[in-house]
Amino acid sequence: MPEINIMVLVSGSGTNLQALLDAEKSGGLGPGKLTLVVSDRPEAYALERAKIAGIPAITIELDKNKTREERRQALSDHILLLAETHHIGLIVYAGFLWVLKGKIIEAYADKMINLHPALLPKFGGKGMYGEKVHRAVLDAGETESGCTVHLVDAGTDTGPILLQRTVPVLPGDTPVSLADRIHKEEHIAIVQAVKMMVE
Repeated sequence: MPEINIMVLVSGSGTNLQALLDAEKSGGLGPGKLTLVVSDRPEAYALERAKIAGIPAITIELDKNKTREERRQALSDHILLLAETHHIGLIVYAGFLWVLKGKIIEAYADKMINLHPALLPKFGGKGMYGEKVHRAVLDAGETESGCTVHLVDAGTDTGPILLQRTVPVLPGDTPVSLADRIHKEEHIAIVQAVKMMVE
C-alpha cells in the first residue's frame, strides 16, 4: 500500500498531534505518514512536538491589518499551496481554530477531517470551541458528551460524521473536568479516524 502524506493543522498545545505521532511510531497509522505540521500561531507548543519528532513545521503568519475574512482566505490558499507542494493526501484539523474556505474545500473534499470536542450535531458551529463547548454541554444539563471526527465541508462542524466516542457527564463536573475526560477519548478517536481515512 503506498504511503499517504498527512498534514496536521494546529493552533495550541498539540496533545492530539502527539497522539498521532505516538501512533505512527508504533505503526498505528497504517500507510499514513505525518509529513507536515502547520500552525497559525508561532507560540503553539504543537510546533515544538513536531520538531522533536523530526517533522517539518510551518507557521503561517497572518496580516493583522487585513479583515478576518481576508486572513481566512489567505490562510486557506496558503494551506492549499502547501498541501499540493507536499503531495498531501489527508489534512487533519487537530485543535485548529480556523474554518478554511474557498478552493481547498473542493480540492480536499473527503480528504479533510476535523476533531470536535462534543457529540455533533449538538454543540457545534460558529464560536463553539474549547471551554465554550463544555460549558454549553453542562448548561444544557446533558448526561453525556464526547468527541466527534467528521469530514470538513464549507460549513462549521457540518460535514458527515466519521466516528464518535462518548463519556458520561458526572455530577459536579466543571468545563475543565469534562474536557479532561474527553481529551483521553479525542486521542483515541483522532488515531482511529486517520487510520480509517488512509486505509
